[in-house]
Amino acid sequence: MSRKLIPLLFASVLAASAHAATATATFAGGCFWCMEGPFDDLDGVISTTSGYIGGHTADPTYPEVSSGTTGHAEAVQVVYDPDKVSYERLLTVFWHNIDPTVENRQFCDAGSQYRSAIFYHDDRQKALAEESKTALEQAVFGKPLATQIAVADRFYPAETYHQDYYIKNPLRYKYYRFSCGRDQRLQQIWGEAAGH
Repeated sequence: MSRKLIPLLFASVLAASAHAATATATFAGGCFWCMEGPFDDLDGVISTTSGYIGGHTADPTYPEVSSGTTGHAEAVQVVYDPDKVSYERLLTVFWHNIDPTVENRQFCDAGSQYRSAIFYHDDRQKALAEESKTALEQAVFGKPLATQIAVADRFYPAETYHQDYYIKNPLRYKYYRFSCGRDQRLQQIWGEAAGH
């Protein structure tokens, strides 16, 4: 192989590695069924996984988390391509799909397992999350928001039947959203930006 080709090949491998890099973001916004779709709709999002985070029990099950005794929140973990979608964009989608004014509940679901939270994976995510929360408190709501910002600890994927629930069970999912008052409240808070 020509010595001139080696640096070129090495550069192309590095470029391919950089392009293939992914990042992870984790958000709790009440029922995880309702948080997958908004992120799945974004160009640059590779996958979303419903699961549990922020608790003290190893390998929690849905019945355990639902009881409110494990400390976990229902959450969605988003794997994305930062070259195609920014963390700031993910934050905007998160905020527009929750009610950040209430503590330990989202819409009809009450308990610490339904708290809203941003679980950051590095210092940059932490800073951006804090900036976005402060901006909303000052410019939109005029008061402190209940949404927590915490370091991401171990994430436990939820049971298979919870994954992509909105796709696998569209009628039940739509009924749940409507009966829970989720869309109505989001519209009230965010107007045309709700859900986007």
